[in-house]
Amino acid sequence: MVPRAPSDCLSLSITMLRGVLLLGLVLCANSVNYMDICLNGKHQKVVPGPEDVLHGQCTPWKEKSCCTNNTSAEAHKDQSLLYNFNWNHCGTMSDTCKKHFIQDTCFYECSPNLGPWIQKVDSSWRRERILDVPLCQEECDTWYRDCRLQYTCMDNWHTGWNWTSGTNQCPTDKPCRLLADVFPTAKDFCEKVWSNSYKYTTMKRGSGQCMQIWFDVGNGNVNPNVAVTKYYADKLNSAGDTRVGLLLVLAPLVLLWAI
Repeated sequence: MVPRAPSDCLSLSITMLRGVLLLGLVLCANSVNYMDICLNGKHQKVVPGPEDVLHGQCTPWKEKSCCTNNTSAEAHKDQSLLYNFNWNHCGTMSDTCKKHFIQDTCFYECSPNLGPWIQKVDSSWRRERILDVPLCQEECDTWYRDCRLQYTCMDNWHTGWNWTSGTNQCPTDKPCRLLADVFPTAKDFCEKVWSNSYKYTTMKRGSGQCMQIWFDVGNGNVNPNVAVTKYYADKLNSAGDTRVGLLLVLAPLVLLWAI
């Protein structure tokens, strides 16, 4: 093997260094936008925008919504055309409990503040899902408290149902049980009912670090989830900047090694 001349090594090193620096600049310029985006699901709009009217529990998202009025109306039905999902699969669900599931549906369909938790999926009915959205403790605790004495047969409401009738029915080997027996704790319920779409936290409303499924925008109140989304978006982009910084620090070492 013929050794390279020093000038050749230097030229190669400079080329490598330029490549590393160029990669760093590209990565710096590619901060991800996690704000004001709609989930690529079955019913969401492509981009969020105002709606003249949103129905019932979906009204908090009226000023900037990923759902239409028709979607918001369907979200309030016992057996909605959105997914043909029947809340009353183990007897009639109480209105107190059902209100939380309607708010949950509105949050999923209408919120433009889910960017940091959107994940790609290969599914027949959607291209993206949410994963580990950090919910404020009050959200999960209240939801569980109001639903724990209802009945269900499944510990994951995303999968495992008998759909032969066109709507979700309990499989023959899954008898109806008290929801509190299927989900022993609020944490268990919040995290498992929709296959880890949500993450139970001990953070409180107003902490700026947890999401509220529902909120009151009356009396001049603003959507508290905007600030929370920005907090996590900044964290994700900051982690990317740290990796770029490390790359740029290592660049001179690459040069020394190659000479």
